[in-house]
Formats: sequence, C-alpha cells, structure tokens
Amino acid sequence: MKRLTSIPALQMMANIIREDIITSLQEAKSGHSAGPLGMADIFTALYFNVLEHNPRNPAWEGRDRMVLSNGHICPVLYATMANAGYFPKKELFTLRKFGSRLQGHPHRESLPGLETTSGPLGSGLAQAAGMASGLRLDGKKNVVFCACSDGEQDEGNHWEAVMFAAKNKLGNLIAITDRNYIQIDGNTEQIMPLDPLDEKYKAFNWDVKVINGNNMKEVLATLQQARARSSTATKPLMIIAKTTPGKGVDYMENDYRWHGAPPGTLKTERAPALDRQAAVALEEIHAHEVEERGNWYHSHFKFKPLHEMKKELKVKNVDKKTVGTGRKKR
Repeated sequence: MKRLTSIPALQMMANIIREDIITSLQEAKSGHSAGPLGMADIFTALYFNVLEHNPRNPAWEGRDRMVLSNGHICPVLYATMANAGYFPKKELFTLRKFGSRLQGHPHRESLPGLETTSGPLGSGLAQAAGMASGLRLDGKKNVVFCACSDGEQDEGNHWEAVMFAAKNKLGNLIAITDRNYIQIDGNTEQIMPLDPLDEKYKAFNWDVKVINGNNMKEVLATLQQARARSSTATKPLMIIAKTTPGKGVDYMENDYRWHGAPPGTLKTERAPALDRQAAVALEEIHAHEVEERGNWYHSHFKFKPLHEMKKELKVKNVDKKTVGTGRKKR
C-alpha cells in the first residue's frame, strides 16, 4: 500500500472515507453516524501513514496492532480498511447485513485485519494492554494502538487497564480517546462527568497529549511522534483527540441524537427530509472539500468513492460465497 504523505492528500482521503461511511450506512439502514464521521481523520492518518501494516498480508508478524474498543464506530474502520486495500470496496454495501463479514461490531474471525472482537464497551484498552505486554515480553518492537470513546470510560474495566499499563510501563501502548462529548443519551458531562480527563491520566502515570482530532496536520504530527517515542518510552500514552461528532455533515454535527442513527432514519430540527438525508450529507462533505481544497473533483474521483461505484455495481449480486467467509471464490 502506498503511503500518503501530504496533508491535502490525507484530508481528501478522510473525506472519501466519510462519504463511504454515509453510503454504507444508507445501505445498512442502521448503525452509528456521529462517531465514525468524527474519527475519519484519525483513522486516515493511521492507516495511510503511521501504522506498520500490510493489507496484502494482514497477519504479518511485524505489523502494529490496531484495537477498536468502541466497536460501534466500525463503519469508519471498515471504510478505511477498504480504501487501504484489505478487501474490495463493494463489500461496504454489505454492512450489517446477514452473512456479511462487516458486522455491526467487528468480529475478529470474520475479517482479516481485525485484531479483536468488539462489543462490551470498556474492554478494548485491557485487550490492547495485554497485547502490548505480550509483545514487550517477547522482545518485539510492534506498537499497539487502541481507539476508545469517551463515554465508555464510565466503565471500571477501562480504568483497571489504565492502572495495569502504567504499572507495567507499557511505552509501546498508544491509546486515542475520541473526545466528542456525546454518548447515546446526551452530553458526557451531564451523564457521568469525565473532565478534567487529561489530569486523570497524568495522575495514573500516563503521558498525555491533547489535540484537535479533526486537524490533519496536528493529528499526523502527533501520531508520528507517538509511534517514534514508543521504542524508548516508559509510560503509555493517551492522546485525547477532541473531535466534532458528525464531522462534515452540518445537520449532524454536535447532535448526540446521531450517535446511533444512520441517515434516513431520524427527524431533527436541522435535518432535511428523510429521503434526502444521505444525499445532502454527501453534498455537504463535497462542499467542505471544495471550500478547503478548491478544484478537487478530478483527484477525488480517482479514489472511486462508494456512491460513485454504486452506479456501476449491482449490489444484490455481491458474491455470497465470499461474503462472510473470508474465502476466495474457487
């Protein structure tokens, strides 16, 4: 896989991934919108620049481990992996459908490239810390990244992992908190206040970095520096990424009600008619792209966003022998 090194190229890929999130959710008619859109910049920087990985050989022993603790934001993981070459993009049309490898929460044995099975919130950091500890004991230099939500840090299991990682000086563990201040029932600070979150991690003997999770230049520099420090660090690192839930879709941004709703299913004060929501979401992502990078369309189209592919594909004919098994058609 060719790494993307320029900020404009990474920003454009992040918006391609946002479009693919919208299109796959529209096909699924269920799933989460806000978190995946907000984390597109983080996942783009990881998979297209920072991570050591090989989409053609997902089990490569030298790979970094990427653990998704808050599995409900898997549409961003799947869209990123598809664009990176782990599986054909047309498979994104099968999100959350019966027999699909792209389940509503990632299932490790269903899709090559997944490191863990997600579901119970608060457990991902413990899994990641165990991996980091095992790699360190084996004398290996692989780095473990773990993405987690802010809302799941209401769970006690998460903080047990925080203590374990600090006690064992797991400098090869880099966690990223999606600090978007929403969870399914509202604002995190009204449900179970977390602030000052950075001071909590410092008190637990972690290194901490607070960033704008939707500023690609800042995201990339932070992740590159984080990975570089891991070989000599004696503390785990928590990156608190302040993101905008629903990023790129104006009617979704900062509205907790889109935490667990796809376009076309929820009536809100700012949202268009149900049958127009997906199209408007794509238009707004396009509008932001034009505003930020001007004449974008030629470069944009070469990535074949999913909604353009839809015109060329008959989705109902996706090969059911390959979907859900991981086996190639014989």
